[in-house]
Amino acid sequence: MSRRINIRKNDQVYVISGKDRGKTGRVMMVLPREEKVLVEGVNMVKKAVKSNPQKNVKGGLVESERALHISNVAIVCPETNAPSRVRRKTLQDGSRVRVASKSGATLDKV
Repeated sequence: MSRRINIRKNDQVYVISGKDRGKTGRVMMVLPREEKVLVEGVNMVKKAVKSNPQKNVKGGLVESERALHISNVAIVCPETNAPSRVRRKTLQDGSRVRVASKSGATLDKV
């Protein structure tokens, strides 16, 4: 089941639910099949890693980001700096852009 995903890499997003509710961050990766996004500095998890001298990996606890479901994040409007939904708008030249619903600001570079 695939839906249209309105969030892209390098978008600024606001976490609207979960343990990190209220945090903002930049989208590092979008996983469309799983409907998840990886947000910088959000949903941090500690993982025990075994050392491997051949691959030059030190052992210990490593902290990294885990993916969040797309429904738990909202795009931050560039004008108002508030979370907003996304609409699509067709311009005069026929190209389609993403637009923040609250302010009408374009999210894509035209």
